[in-house]
Amino acid sequence: MSPQDDAPEEYRQTRYEAPPGATELLLIRHGASRPARPDIPFPLVDGQGDPDLAPEGREQAAQVGERLGAEPFDALYVTPLRRTAQTAAPLAKRLGLTPAVEAGLREVHLGEWEGGLFRKKVAENDPIAQRMWAEERWDVVPGAEPGEEFARRVRESLERMAGAHPGGRVAAFTHGGVIAQALALATGSRPFAFLAPDNGSISRIVVLEGQLSIRGFNDIAHLDHPAPGALT
Repeated sequence: MSPQDDAPEEYRQTRYEAPPGATELLLIRHGASRPARPDIPFPLVDGQGDPDLAPEGREQAAQVGERLGAEPFDALYVTPLRRTAQTAAPLAKRLGLTPAVEAGLREVHLGEWEGGLFRKKVAENDPIAQRMWAEERWDVVPGAEPGEEFARRVRESLERMAGAHPGGRVAAFTHGGVIAQALALATGSRPFAFLAPDNGSISRIVVLEGQLSIRGFNDIAHLDHPAPGALT
C-alpha cells in the first residue's frame, strides 16, 4: 500500500457555484434620471413618474454595457418606465438581445408624491418623509402602494423570471426600491435595509424553488466616481 493510500481524505473549500436549476439574477439600477423641477413635473405612465435619463445616467448605462458586454445572459428585462429601457440599451445592443418588459419590477408607486414631488419632499425633510424613514413604510406617503402589496409583486416577478430561465442567467434593469425589496425578501431584513443602491449599480441574487440568496449588493466597480474631496 502506497503512502498516498494511507493519506486522510480531504475536503477543501471551493468557489461558489449555483445549485443545479438555480437562476442567477442581476438586478441593475437604472442610470441617474433628469432632475425634478416643480414647474416641469415628470410625465406619468400608469400614474408613475417617467423621466428620461440625465446625461450622467446615459454614461452610467454605457459603463454597465461595457462591464457586462462579454458575459453570457439568457435574457434581459426592463420595466414599463423608460429609464430602465434606456439603461439597458447599450448592453442589449452588444448582446443582440431584445429586452422583455416585466411590469412587476416597476418602482414602488408613490401616490400623491409621484411626478418628481417625492424628491422635493425628501429634500425638504417633510414630516411625512421623516415618518416614512422612521417606520420604513412607503405607504406613509398619501396614496402610496402598501408595503405588503409591493413585496408580493416583487417576489412574484423574481420567481416568474427564474421560472422562465431555470439554470440560466438574467439581467433585470429596475429601480432602487425594487432592489431594496428583493434583497430584504432574500434576507428577512428590515424593509429599508438595502435602500438607495447607486444608479448603475449591480446586485446579484440566486433563485431556486422560491428561495432567494444574495451574491452581491451595489457593485459599482465599473462606474466613474471621483475620489472623496476631488474636484468635480
